[in-house]
Amino acid sequence: MREIGSAPRILVISPAWVGDMVMAQSLFKVLKTRQPQAWLCVAAPAFTAQLATRMLEVDEVIEIPFHHGKLQLNERYRHGRSLRARGFDRAIILPGSTKAALLPFFARIPVRSGYRGEPRRGLVNDLRPKPIGKRGHMAAQFVQLGLPPDEPLVSRYPPPQLTTRARATADIMASLNLKVLDNPILVLCPGAEYGPAKCWPSHHFAALANHYLQQDWQIWLVGSDKDQPIAQAIIHSCKTQDRCLNLAGRTSLLQAVDLLAQARAVVSNDSGLMHVAAATGRPVAGIFGSSSPQHTPPLSNCAQAVSLELPCQPCFARQCPLGHLDCLEELAPRQVIDTLEGLLAEPHTTLADIISPSPFK
Repeated sequence: MREIGSAPRILVISPAWVGDMVMAQSLFKVLKTRQPQAWLCVAAPAFTAQLATRMLEVDEVIEIPFHHGKLQLNERYRHGRSLRARGFDRAIILPGSTKAALLPFFARIPVRSGYRGEPRRGLVNDLRPKPIGKRGHMAAQFVQLGLPPDEPLVSRYPPPQLTTRARATADIMASLNLKVLDNPILVLCPGAEYGPAKCWPSHHFAALANHYLQQDWQIWLVGSDKDQPIAQAIIHSCKTQDRCLNLAGRTSLLQAVDLLAQARAVVSNDSGLMHVAAATGRPVAGIFGSSSPQHTPPLSNCAQAVSLELPCQPCFARQCPLGHLDCLEELAPRQVIDTLEGLLAEPHTTLADIISPSPFK
């Protein structure tokens, strides 16, 4: 039996997407600010659970062995039952699915907070009204779920901040049999798991790379296995290929975190790596096509979203429903370069400048 007055134990069921997991750290920070003695446990799929190990607010990480799109009811019951003895006081369920609510229900956690989404009344006993559309910041919605139901809507919150290992770069590069150059590093993240309507064309990335290669920079391309072809196409279009490295699919996620932290600057599609890069404190230009910079902006005082803000944006489609992809095709490299140069020149006023943990002290 739990002792009266003992530190609360909180279980957070985290999102499965990399970017969402990074943004969830704003919630973790608020929880720890309000209840410094709380034991904060984060449950997530193995791939995104790695990121939680780089978040100082997280006391424990549980890898949940469930497959995307599968109910696996028996496995969820067994896993939930195994958590009953852990004495969690509260669960915060960030995904809106029925499946995500099963684990804390089976664990018999007394308070289970979540937004209305798929049918899950009873599974979630602190059921909050679902935020309207995608107008507000996703990170703010995560934070709001961690606060009492009667609190005002969140307007400020602490940005994510991942811990990194500065000395890891040499070991990572040595393991890949690559030489570490002294030139400033521009990291390009040309992929986006969501779909092509989030991907800036490769010829624009190549033009951007050539601009910085002419200034004696080196170019690293970072991403998953799926991003290898576009990364190679970008390098193929570069005039100085000996200072270009295709690292897509060659590193683990945590290795990518450490490599991004060594960049002088990062240019990324709106993707998980954009949020990772922003959380390492690097200057980041995040390119937005079908998605919304009002919903999922890079959260850092040296990061900025770049968007044409066409009438058809944001459509949130995986592929352009109009068939032209003007939101990305017409976004010229010069606009991205100007944004990046502004970030490199001086501190830039962005979302994080009005984000503060002070309201939660």
